[in-house]
Amino acid sequence: MERQYLKHSKNYLFMVKIVSKQSLAKRKSEPSYFELQSLWGFTKHGGGLKATQELIELCHVDKAKYVLDVGCGVGATSCYIAKRHDCKVVGVDISERMIAQAKERAKRENVKNKVEFRVADVQDLPFKENTFDVVIGESIIAFLEEKEKGITECRRVVKTGGYVGFNEGTWTKKQPPTELIKYMSHLTGAKFETAENWKKLMENSGLEDIVVKTYKLSILSKIDEIKMYGLKDYLRSFHRFLSLGLRSSTFWVYVKEAWPPKSVFKNFFEYFGYGLYVGKK
Repeated sequence: MERQYLKHSKNYLFMVKIVSKQSLAKRKSEPSYFELQSLWGFTKHGGGLKATQELIELCHVDKAKYVLDVGCGVGATSCYIAKRHDCKVVGVDISERMIAQAKERAKRENVKNKVEFRVADVQDLPFKENTFDVVIGESIIAFLEEKEKGITECRRVVKTGGYVGFNEGTWTKKQPPTELIKYMSHLTGAKFETAENWKKLMENSGLEDIVVKTYKLSILSKIDEIKMYGLKDYLRSFHRFLSLGLRSSTFWVYVKEAWPPKSVFKNFFEYFGYGLYVGKK
């Protein structure tokens, strides 16, 4: 594991050296939101473990035999479902590094016989129609250029009568400040929607009986993030974060520019949250 981690750190350093000559605001090759998360082995979504548990309940995972977790990241939710609900789970992510870490997690949590991880794009899933009882995704559709295409693909692979559910970043009020929208887009590369727009995307994708639940974020929600991964894994990820910073000044420039201005920070918790969106095929 240490050797693999050092390899990832070197890959990161090579990447930041290439882009250091260009402006952070303009360069197209800057380390993406997901590339950075994969390097320190941590992915996140609004509401942490509490939100995951509610999404699982809304999707009736307790009655499912076969679950697909799209945009699975480092595999935390996939492993959780396999352990708590005794389901067979497939997790897919477009990042090979994420999938490698997800496989390691499955070994650590002794669920590798119940969980399979594969590199795949949510917009082009390598599965036949009507394969899964449930398809879920956490903080994935907002990052797609063609959101409806991604949701439609999830609907295609779920069985008739099965559920498709997402946890997605959501504007909790209409017309959020332009500065906040630009900041979130620059930081993450995602385009977030209002709950009304998310519901419409689900309906346009052919899903029915849409359930919508929205929540505001708070600083206390960080506790649920720790619960999602466990304190040991959370500290391990934080150590990787600091180690990358010690090895690269460019990394800290990126972090500094990612820190929100006062006006953005003030509006963030008022206008931004997350939503749970579940539909039936």
